[in-house]
Amino acid sequence: MHMRQIPFLLASLSLSLSAFAATDNWKIPVSVKKLDNGLTVIVSPDHTSPTIGVSVVYRVGMRLEPKNRTGFAHLFEHLMFQGTPNAKKGVFDTTITGGGGNNNGSTHPDYTNYIEAAPVSALDSILWLEADRMKTLDFNAVTLKNQQDVVKEEIRVNVKNKPYGGFMWIDMPQLAFSKWENNHDGYGSFKDLEGASLDDVRNFHRDYYGPNNAVLSIAGDVTPEQGFALAAKYFGAIAKRATPPSSDFSEPLGTGEKRIEQMDALAQVPAIAAGWRMPARGSRDLPPMAVLGDLLASGDASILYQGLVKGRELSLNVDQVASPWDVDGPALFTIFALYKPNTSADAMLAAMDEEIAKIVKNGVDAATLKRVKTRMLADWYDMLEPFISRADTLATMQSLWGDANIANQVPAWIDAVTSQDIQRVAATYLTRANRTVIDRKVAPKVAPVAAAAAAAPTAATK
Repeated sequence: MHMRQIPFLLASLSLSLSAFAATDNWKIPVSVKKLDNGLTVIVSPDHTSPTIGVSVVYRVGMRLEPKNRTGFAHLFEHLMFQGTPNAKKGVFDTTITGGGGNNNGSTHPDYTNYIEAAPVSALDSILWLEADRMKTLDFNAVTLKNQQDVVKEEIRVNVKNKPYGGFMWIDMPQLAFSKWENNHDGYGSFKDLEGASLDDVRNFHRDYYGPNNAVLSIAGDVTPEQGFALAAKYFGAIAKRATPPSSDFSEPLGTGEKRIEQMDALAQVPAIAAGWRMPARGSRDLPPMAVLGDLLASGDASILYQGLVKGRELSLNVDQVASPWDVDGPALFTIFALYKPNTSADAMLAAMDEEIAKIVKNGVDAATLKRVKTRMLADWYDMLEPFISRADTLATMQSLWGDANIANQVPAWIDAVTSQDIQRVAATYLTRANRTVIDRKVAPKVAPVAAAAAAAPTAATK
């Protein structure tokens, strides 16, 4: 099970959702009901295919994992697939895939999700399996040790033995934010992962995996009445459990640039990541920030690609790392780029600042803004088309925003963004004081002979 690379988001500056305009665009049907035990159930009927998508979202992720247990939320996601007293290890996967379906899970800053897609005939089996592992898991030392090793191997493959090692999303929050909830490594250290105990696992499941801390979403060939009845049948008898109160992990915008250099022994060219603290979930500035991000760094036609790769020929690529809609705390809008060895991080930053200054001064021409918004709307609707993605988006919006219908409102928010909005958010957030920078340099290569000589013991140390 993979952990998607999602950065963190700011929890301050919230604004009433009513500030965003409605639209007559395509709407996903959404019916919501809360069971007596606190489980929120969403059903989105669509009878165009005899299939369904299911998502169970738990309102806990890397931000709320135990201190000194970095990576624990991700480790626990793995453990959720290791069996229960009623369905031993392997039963979950084989039951779903044997019937023509597929499943996965992923860990995020503010939630963990478990998703399935299958023929509608498998819906009863999927809901039974999800309810079964909501009740309890097969807590045992052998499984815990096995999954600790699996996660450690993920870190080796995806971070330690990979060029750049995800520094743009793993290291950036550690430098940019002050509070532990926001700045620790969600992948986890080997020491913290090895220190996780069976008691940690039992307590985490007890505290955060109860029905009152979860959202169940079903999309596809099912009616609301059928979906609610099945949810009550399989989940209704699970008792609600007390959830620990959340700490205050909000942080204001930055007041001074933070900057470090790192060395990378596996990289072939240097790289830079520049991250700015984003507006909060619910802020009127969030939709314009999302559009500005695409405008700057989404595709070959983007402003920074044209300015840094094509125009000044400083960079080999320009990409953005951001997640405006599915986070509920401090997060970054980050630009990542590989730059040419004959230039520098200073030159890259100066070029970015120059392009941002043009936006602040002149805004965006109507044709460019329309092109970017049209692509973003198309991407949003494409994402919602598969039932598994639709169910997951509805569950996530309900969990983080308290309203699954946010999925139907996002297109109107995007469409309403003006050039003046873009200017405002660029001037407010994309400032040097609000910026964090990591310059990832290529480590000098050690010649084989020199390396062998350095490693050989001297007479004094034999």
